[in-house]
Amino acid sequence: MNLSDLFQSGKNVISFELFPPKTDEGMERLLENVQRLNQFQPSFYTCTYGAGGSTQGKTLEVVAKVRELTGLPVASHLTCVGLTTEQLQQYLAEAKAKGADMIVALRGDPPKGSDTFQAVEGGLRYANELVELIQSAFPQQFGILVAGYPEVHQEAVDAQTDLDNLKRKVDAGADVVVTQLFYDNADFYRFRDHCVAAGISIPIVPGILPVTNFKQAQRIASMCKARIPDTMAQAMEQSDDEQYQFQIGVDHARAQTVDLLENGVPGIHYYVLNKSDAAEKLLDGMSLGIES
Repeated sequence: MNLSDLFQSGKNVISFELFPPKTDEGMERLLENVQRLNQFQPSFYTCTYGAGGSTQGKTLEVVAKVRELTGLPVASHLTCVGLTTEQLQQYLAEAKAKGADMIVALRGDPPKGSDTFQAVEGGLRYANELVELIQSAFPQQFGILVAGYPEVHQEAVDAQTDLDNLKRKVDAGADVVVTQLFYDNADFYRFRDHCVAAGISIPIVPGILPVTNFKQAQRIASMCKARIPDTMAQAMEQSDDEQYQFQIGVDHARAQTVDLLENGVPGIHYYVLNKSDAAEKLLDGMSLGIES
């Protein structure tokens, strides 16, 4: 898939991220929600996999089913965790056979109980090495997306080091940067400016997670170090009512979306947590994914 052409097509490109469900019932619900999300004419879907690659088979099952259901391009996540170079190539070959058009190339998180990432013998240490592997072993067969961190990766020494790491991934052959979730657009704009100054010219796509309750927002923010703006926190703390908090979260994500589009982003990637209700609510009535 030519991601460069997609992001220069004149569309408001949107995409949705899914994760592999644990049960058959969860898979059925996932596919039902994908059908509902399709009304917004997304350009593609992505699917994560579990820690240490624990759900690789399920990830590829989601890729195949969503591809068959929607006819749209689908990306599989892939990390360096626990896999040798040979195993990574085997996964890529299977992903291609299952219909994956793109790979989200990630280093992956350290295993539970460890603060540092350790590559397995014969494996890779960094995401830029994974990008290089994809480009060399499967030239021009996958679009490649990599992660960017508007509020700096939690393991990075500082913002410049984090940006240098991103530049290595881009120079290795990545097509698109998709950011970690954030709740304050100013953080994204600052990050985008720094990327441009560093010579990163590929599309930088903001990642948005519409939160549906304050506890969820706090939990996710603590995991990925995303700052919750005071205005959002204060609004959500005013009431424990589920519907009230859902609406606050949706309204915030909708306001983020409008502002991002007005400020020229090439697309928006939504982390929907396998549900469609919040995404449907925030995207209702917006002219997304339609030729401009």
